[in-house]
Amino acid sequence: MLAKLTSKNQLTLPKAAVEAAGNAEYFDIEAKAGQLVLTPIRMQRADAVRAKLAELDLKEGDLAAAVAWARNASTPPKPAHVAETKAVYRAQPAHKRKAAKRPKS
Repeated sequence: MLAKLTSKNQLTLPKAAVEAAGNAEYFDIEAKAGQLVLTPIRMQRADAVRAKLAELDLKEGDLAAAVAWARNASTPPKPAHVAETKAVYRAQPAHKRKAAKRPKS
């Protein structure tokens, strides 16, 4: 089977190849001796998060510390109270609105 790489580095897989892979949506790509090996994977969001955490080698204590830091850092400051009078808007009668839009000659 033949597939062409586009100018945007996109590769369209032939339908027969996708069907042979079980209609997978995600593939693990590995470069081996000048060849690209595609392995179909079933990706779930939780799996992606776990894989990223494993890659970063984060421990449970690291995560707890990060959450505590984020909660403290994201506490918004209390807004200052400024006393202002509310503006009152009154609708103009229709005949005045039309007159205001007409250019004067």
